[in-house]
Amino acid sequence: MSNEESTSGADDVLLNTGVDPDIGKPSGEELGISLDSELLKNIPVTISIEVGRTSLKIRDLMRLTQGSVVELDRLAGEPLDLLVNDTLVAQGEIVLVNDRYGMRLTQVVPKSERLKSL
Repeated sequence: MSNEESTSGADDVLLNTGVDPDIGKPSGEELGISLDSELLKNIPVTISIEVGRTSLKIRDLMRLTQGSVVELDRLAGEPLDLLVNDTLVAQGEIVLVNDRYGMRLTQVVPKSERLKSL
């Protein structure tokens, strides 16, 4: 194998795609990659609603019993956070829908802000 052929994996990708690293990275379309939107729609994500947070020492955690109260860092009435795979996506308030809890979104985090946290 010649020196030209013994390049790293990253260089191989650049050589095979014809991408000049000084120009920038190509989009998926430029590489001939197409994403099936139906496939993306079927990827599971974890959604959670965060009421608040706190830090405890293990000694205090071990003292918790039924009826104990854990104070959180949020005030009553403050918006709750909607997290998707641990990324803040929106804020809102708790609502009751047919004997189940739900969340009414009051503010959605702009896409540009969500991408910064990835």
